[in-house]
Amino acid sequence: MIDLKFLRENPDVVRASQRARGEDPELVDALLSADSTRRAAVASADSLRAEQKALGKRIGQAKPDERAELLTGASALAQRVKDANAAETQANEQLSTAHRAISNVVHSAVPVGGEDDFVVLETVGTPPAIAAPKDHLELGESLGLIDMERGAKVSGSRFYFLTGNGALLQLGLLQLAIQKAVAAGFTPMIPPVLVRPEIMAGTGFLGAHSAEVYHLADDDLYLVGTSEVPLAGYHSGEIIDLTNGPLRYAGWSSCFRREAGSYGKDTRGIIRVHQFDKVEMFSFCDPAHAEEEHQRLLGWEKDMLAAIEVPYRVIDVASGDLGASAARKFDCEAWVPTQQTYRELTSTSNCTTFQARRLGIRYRDENGKPQIAATLNGTLATTRWLVALLENHQQDDGSVRVPAALVPFVGREVLEPKR
Repeated sequence: MIDLKFLRENPDVVRASQRARGEDPELVDALLSADSTRRAAVASADSLRAEQKALGKRIGQAKPDERAELLTGASALAQRVKDANAAETQANEQLSTAHRAISNVVHSAVPVGGEDDFVVLETVGTPPAIAAPKDHLELGESLGLIDMERGAKVSGSRFYFLTGNGALLQLGLLQLAIQKAVAAGFTPMIPPVLVRPEIMAGTGFLGAHSAEVYHLADDDLYLVGTSEVPLAGYHSGEIIDLTNGPLRYAGWSSCFRREAGSYGKDTRGIIRVHQFDKVEMFSFCDPAHAEEEHQRLLGWEKDMLAAIEVPYRVIDVASGDLGASAARKFDCEAWVPTQQTYRELTSTSNCTTFQARRLGIRYRDENGKPQIAATLNGTLATTRWLVALLENHQQDDGSVRVPAALVPFVGREVLEPKR
């Protein structure tokens, strides 16, 4: 949730942010109204409760002949207090609903627009010259790495098996990512992939994109689409210690997405699937240091991409393509030879205090006063990376070169077609 104090002092900034996202700016006025109503209800209820307390003392000290009249007044006042408490509860609920309807305030440097209005910040590497490139699925099948047919037989469309060296490639990617994260000071985590509704809602994933999330109705639990969700919830309701700098976690998990609304899009291969594995960086920090931390996360992503030796570019994602929680997001997109374009491999988002405010995560400032923390996240490796790896390192004879950093995990330098 956004900071209500900031909203009261800068309503036009929040309205502009809503417009930049393509969302309703009138929600800002609804929130301002709910905030005003709630403050009035709290003030009224506090005043009546104080009056009731004072009357209680008077009754205790009153003479017998005065007490009857005071008790009659106390009965009427008790009903007014009850009504005021109900009004306060209702106002709190209405404020919470209005508050959660507003997405995070977009950073002033974010380009305005939709999916295609990003700004390229950096391009690294040169796309390989491949005369007639094969796509990742053709390569994966010929090399015995990917089995989509049996994935569909067992689980339906957009499911797959990674087999043999395909499994070793993915495990190597994730293990390399974890090693790099640990070297950078992250605590490795294997989190639960089922979370409670309040944790999923707290991270902002039950808003406009809730159709993407798998829900187990019998248990009222959600399958996560990223380990960002359980990692964000790890310190929910806590006051964390940031005196030694950010708390950084690297979560390794399977992830699940319904891919609602993507029918007919990226149906071939493993670019857009219902289940994949990922290593996700997550950071809790002082909001004053969040932009610096965002750049660090991006730097670690770039280091990982360099390790698998693929050309890529870094983009500043436009306002209309940000998730509800993100104030700013950088994507790293790798070159895909058969598509002759760049496709997203990583994202890193600065969520400022938006998630932590929902989840009640605070730290103590230099004066010992509790303050809302900032949260950030960033992808370090996923199953989709195999797409860029296979296509960029394919050779004329149908084999694929294994990047040097992954050779120790896979056990060979070249993957050759099955004979």
